Amino acid sequence: MANTEEKIVHVIGTGTIGEPLIGLLADHREDFGIAEVTFHKRTPLIEERGKVNDLVRRGARLAVDEDRTAAFEELGHAPKLEAIEAIQRASVVIDCTPAGNENKGLFYGDAPGVRGFMAQGSEFGFGKMYARGINDAAIGPDDRFLHIVSCNTHNIAALIKTLAMDTDGTSLLTDGRFLCIRRANDISQDAGYVASPTVERHKDDRFGTHHARDAHLLFETLGYNLNLFSSAMKLNTQYMHSMHFSLTLDREMTVDEAIERIQANPRIAVTYKRSANQVFSFGRDHGYYGRILNQAVVPIETLAVRDGNELVGFCFTPQDGNPMLSTLAATLRYLHGDDFEEPLSIMRRYFFNEI
Repeated sequence: MANTEEKIVHVIGTGTIGEPLIGLLADHREDFGIAEVTFHKRTPLIEERGKVNDLVRRGARLAVDEDRTAAFEELGHAPKLEAIEAIQRASVVIDCTPAGNENKGLFYGDAPGVRGFMAQGSEFGFGKMYARGINDAAIGPDDRFLHIVSCNTHNIAALIKTLAMDTDGTSLLTDGRFLCIRRANDISQDAGYVASPTVERHKDDRFGTHHARDAHLLFETLGYNLNLFSSAMKLNTQYMHSMHFSLTLDREMTVDEAIERIQANPRIAVTYKRSANQVFSFGRDHGYYGRILNQAVVPIETLAVRDGNELVGFCFTPQDGNPMLSTLAATLRYLHGDDFEEPLSIMRRYFFNEI
């Protein structure tokens, strides 16, 4: 059962989202009003011993499966919790593994004291979709399970809300097309690299790939029925995702107005850089854990208007960074209710107006 006085956040997984998230929560534990940060690592690996030791040094407590405790201890670790115990005593559980739906069925139903569970982009169907700054108004106290949408879905949603919706929520969008140009794998990963540009199938007749489907469903939580379609391909690079977009509006829009809209959104950064390596390098040097937390980075010199009402351009996707911010926002909402904005405000230092 979750402690009603102490606020405990438990993170499952130490991969490209889990590791920086654990570090973020541990580093700012007092700022966020968190009593304790725990994390679960499934496999004891000597090559990841340094990573685990650093997370523990920063204040996070290690949880492992009971039958693997001895193997972790052989590596010099001192696990403090058993995996199931760590879930049941938590206030919030953040699943950063590709097994969120499976874990939900196996473990989360037996943890009635947990205020909220979250899973990441690949776990379609885990719960109500959420992206910070997009559908906060749709999240209520009964939404105990949230699906934090993928980084490219964050990017699509941010572009739509900024460029194809007015501040009163009126949609201007008649058609949205997106080409997600994905990196092959993360710089921390060896598996999954591709030798050449590789295109993906359109598995969904209406939406193409899951990116447009998920963006559609995200806005559907607010009552919208948007006409979206996406395609995807992988490039043989490890730097970062990029995207080409085409937004056809029901009225004319100039490039200058589009730039003004982008600059008015603190969650989108503008840039005059036009290569992924330069934007990625900026994040490595200035971001948190090397991550840019903005939802999108738009090279404004690529913006153009076709036939008066079709806005086209490119943007870069701060993969891992934008879902990490949404995960943090949802965590603080579970812990502090409507007062979550104040502890979340310290993250403003990690946003950039220009890159």
